[in-house]
Amino acid sequence: MSPSEVYVDYELRESKLKYGILNFLKYAVLVIACLVVIIPLMVVFIGSFKENKEFLSSNVFALPTKIEWSNYSTAFIDGQVLTGFKNTLIILFFSCIGTVITGSMTAYVLQRFKTTLGNVIKAAFLLATLLPNISMQVTVYRIVNAFGLVGSMAAPIILYVGTDIISIYIFIQFLDNISYSLDESAIMDGANYFTVYVRIIFPLLKPAIATVLIIKIISIYNDFYTPQLYISSKPVVSTALYNFIGPYGAKWEIIFAGIVICIIPTLIIFLSLQKYIYNGLVNGSVKE
Repeated sequence: MSPSEVYVDYELRESKLKYGILNFLKYAVLVIACLVVIIPLMVVFIGSFKENKEFLSSNVFALPTKIEWSNYSTAFIDGQVLTGFKNTLIILFFSCIGTVITGSMTAYVLQRFKTTLGNVIKAAFLLATLLPNISMQVTVYRIVNAFGLVGSMAAPIILYVGTDIISIYIFIQFLDNISYSLDESAIMDGANYFTVYVRIIFPLLKPAIATVLIIKIISIYNDFYTPQLYISSKPVVSTALYNFIGPYGAKWEIIFAGIVICIIPTLIIFLSLQKYIYNGLVNGSVKE
């Protein structure tokens, strides 16, 4: 072989080796990520079928010697899981509608009307996202309490709707891809700005609405702090099982059974609507 052929062969081998190493690292990271998600779910599922003594004395991966189906009935009835689902659905319904309406309207005004005040408001929104929510909870709680909303479901609904700055920025990003000529044509035909928003802008925001709803539903469904602080007497999905934690310990086997019950609806919804979920996320990242 000539020196040039030897060099080309060496380069090919080196590139194949680099590709193989990168490929191995890619799949290794994916496997580790899957294990990080799957292992806790396995521990929860196995632990939900154990007795209390066996749960405390056995290994977390050890299979139960006797399946305790009563854990699920206890979690469902005593844990008020059904009531938690009902309250969560009520909060989700009004919070999602409020977020879509207020978020899209705010984004429409800020994106379509370029003013100094609009730039100041967007900067203030961006600054607010940098502040940790926990640092403002004392002030927020005092304001909510002053209006007499503590203990009512209106409190978390208003907070979920009024503090969703991320949704506003998602709508602004989508509005950047909608041509101004549509607005101008409608205005020339006699439409006002509200008609333009309702008849033209809002229907074109369907991909953005899907993305916002996905993010909103997940965040509300998993939120524990807000419901526990403002409506502790009314259980939601994330707080219903908190009753099984007391000063002398926790009934983790019942809590795990309740977690499995709470996972089932979301799993069914995800498997049924995954096509639309993926399309919403992909459409939200592609400029039309």
